[in-house]
Amino acid sequence: MDAIYTFFLIGGSLMALSILGSRLSAMMGVPLLLIFLGLGMVAGEEGLLGLEFDDYFMAFTIGHLALAMILLDGGLRTRLKTFRVGFRPALSLSTFGVFITSAIVGGIAMLVFDLTLVEGLLVGAIVGSTDAAAVFSMLSGRGVNLNERVGATLEIESGTNDPMAIFLTLMLVDILVGDIGGPLETLLFFLSQFGIGLVVGIGGGWLSGKLLRWLDLAPGLYAMLALALGFSVFGLTSVLGGSGFLAIYLAGLMIGNQPGRHLNFILPVHDGLAWLSQIGLFLVLGLLVTPSELWEVALPAGLVALALIFIARPLAVLITIKPFFKFRWRETWFIAWVGLRGAVPIVLAIFPLIGGVEDASLYFNVAFAVVLMSLLIQGGSLTLMARWLKVEVPAGTTPDRRGPLGILPENDYEMFVYSVENKDLEDVPIRLLRFPSGALISALFREHAMLHPKGSTRLKLGDVICVIGRSEDLNALNRLFNGDSKLKRERAFFGTFTLDGSAQMQDIAQAYGLTLSPGEKEMTLADFVSLRVGGHPVVGDDVDWHGIHWVVSNMEGGKITRVGLRLY
Repeated sequence: MDAIYTFFLIGGSLMALSILGSRLSAMMGVPLLLIFLGLGMVAGEEGLLGLEFDDYFMAFTIGHLALAMILLDGGLRTRLKTFRVGFRPALSLSTFGVFITSAIVGGIAMLVFDLTLVEGLLVGAIVGSTDAAAVFSMLSGRGVNLNERVGATLEIESGTNDPMAIFLTLMLVDILVGDIGGPLETLLFFLSQFGIGLVVGIGGGWLSGKLLRWLDLAPGLYAMLALALGFSVFGLTSVLGGSGFLAIYLAGLMIGNQPGRHLNFILPVHDGLAWLSQIGLFLVLGLLVTPSELWEVALPAGLVALALIFIARPLAVLITIKPFFKFRWRETWFIAWVGLRGAVPIVLAIFPLIGGVEDASLYFNVAFAVVLMSLLIQGGSLTLMARWLKVEVPAGTTPDRRGPLGILPENDYEMFVYSVENKDLEDVPIRLLRFPSGALISALFREHAMLHPKGSTRLKLGDVICVIGRSEDLNALNRLFNGDSKLKRERAFFGTFTLDGSAQMQDIAQAYGLTLSPGEKEMTLADFVSLRVGGHPVVGDDVDWHGIHWVVSNMEGGKITRVGLRLY
């Protein structure tokens, strides 16, 4: 019994320290996942607590459980519209990119560690894929607001590249232990990983989303049912021979893109479950490593990590996306830099240990060292690189809080809470506000007292306003309540004024003395900018033309609605 209580004491303490460590991460810029790993190492057999943990099978099981939960949450939060700009390049990276990265790293590992070709390639396969836990955590937790093209590509890549890494790892492990099948069997295994994962993930996710929308459950049960359905999809896919990781990500995608009241109860709970999974997974992986063994391979493993970061990943990105997709050079270099490694390589490094590969601990220690350096070098500089390469767009105003009213089953009304920070709204009567039709102020709070707003009520800085509206009203409401500091950042980025996307280029040319071709005279500003950026524009895309810097400042439904202008 004492052992059980000790487990709760140590487990709870480590969990609490991990959560409190998020403050250290925010203040010092240390990647949060690195803190989780560090705490696990400190608690391990050569750390302060001296906890002995060498159950690789349990760690493997925990890794699968945690990664499945993280991928489900990632899919729930990915909007289908992001696939318009990110799916094709992400698919190229998650297949050919992983293969190229693995091959390059494998060749370098073969030379550095004096391994055979197959052994070197196994090292490359283990560390060849980016990690969903690391990418989702770093992009959402560092306050970096990337343009949609770059952010979508990175997130979709990290959610879909596990099948290729798993396929390569298992194939090379089978070669080393002598269990490899023929070429046809290997090809069928590869196709089944992607094909079954794709079919079961999309089909199971679509049916799960329909079921969640149809059922009338207690609020707390929606999240549990979504988790149970996601795990069922994961298990069924794996039993059938497909990639459970790909399937559960796609299942989350299908569930999260079927609107309904169920999402309001699912998303907050799954956010906490995803954090719990990340903390637990990285703590366990930290406990599993032996620092003295890690130190023995630190130098050669460090060389492999540097080769991955500065050679293999950039080359893979340049080869697989730059010639085929409309990425700017600065976007390409940023995608190359954010090839974050995390839990997936360490979990894959357990395959050789379970499979009985000779000197299997080498693969685990190398993978762990690569993950440490990736989180430290790439994760630690992510914010700086985003600003230096100019792939970050200003984060506009969003509601302080929002929540559904539960009145309608679909397209429900919501309560949006804003603080008045825009000086232009000081002393302005409510009746003069340019509110979207259908939205209204339901309450106004001033100095902790609730007022009953009327048309003649004048706003004051610091007022808290509760607005009832729908999600389509958000853009107009956000612009209305945009604070001064955010307005200044937006104007510095997009320009001091903006034009409507429907404006005719012929009228703009006359106003600014520009010369247009006959075909351009008939275009709208939105069509002109879309053509210049190569199609599929996103907020933040820019065009330098005739002494004017044109910047896409707002989009709705995949189309440009506002364009900022800066003269130079």
